[in-house]
Amino acid sequence: MNRKQVAVIDYGMGNLHSVASALKHVDRRIDVAVTGDKEVIANADHVIFPGVGAMRDCMGEIRRQQVDQAVDKVVASGKPLLAICVGLQALMNSSEENNGVECLGMFPGEVKFFAGNDQFNAASDEGSASGERLKVPHMGWNQVTQTLAHPLWEGIEDNSRFYFVHGYYVDSHDPSVVAGKSHYGIDFTANIARDNVFAAQFHPEKSHHNGLQLLKNFLNWDGKC
Repeated sequence: MNRKQVAVIDYGMGNLHSVASALKHVDRRIDVAVTGDKEVIANADHVIFPGVGAMRDCMGEIRRQQVDQAVDKVVASGKPLLAICVGLQALMNSSEENNGVECLGMFPGEVKFFAGNDQFNAASDEGSASGERLKVPHMGWNQVTQTLAHPLWEGIEDNSRFYFVHGYYVDSHDPSVVAGKSHYGIDFTANIARDNVFAAQFHPEKSHHNGLQLLKNFLNWDGKC
């Protein structure tokens, strides 16, 4: 029996071996490649599109290394794709970060700065009276409300907590693809899903039991909703 091949796309942004280790923890029967090789990515059974850091740098490397083309091919193939953190943000139309960055445009919406939102700032000011001023980046554990039934939520209770690290948030323009929401001063998109793509703003590899369950579900997923 052939072992399942999982590719974690490496374009030089972030420590990806924690993702690979988490994948091997939930299923030791798989082969995990942390790679920028487009052939390896194309031949994988499941693909993870991660990302951390500044959006301009990420998008620069994504385009320079033709990761955008590799992701396009995975999406077109119907194979399961999981985007994480900046990987999710890169799928949107654009980001406010670094004075504006054009993203991949696979999903309609924008990536916005928490502290640029008046409602967030008002909530932060209200919190300051009790010594709980909201800080940017949003860092730590937060609840995720499941807004779309999806195989990756199997075995995970609604409003479970996941680990976030981000100063920018996704504002989706298409409610039908929003699979999860969270709240940090404002409501924001925590997950999007469409066809064979599922994306998370939080880090499943850092989210203990719930995150490992989501990764397990991803490895068992056939890419169909």
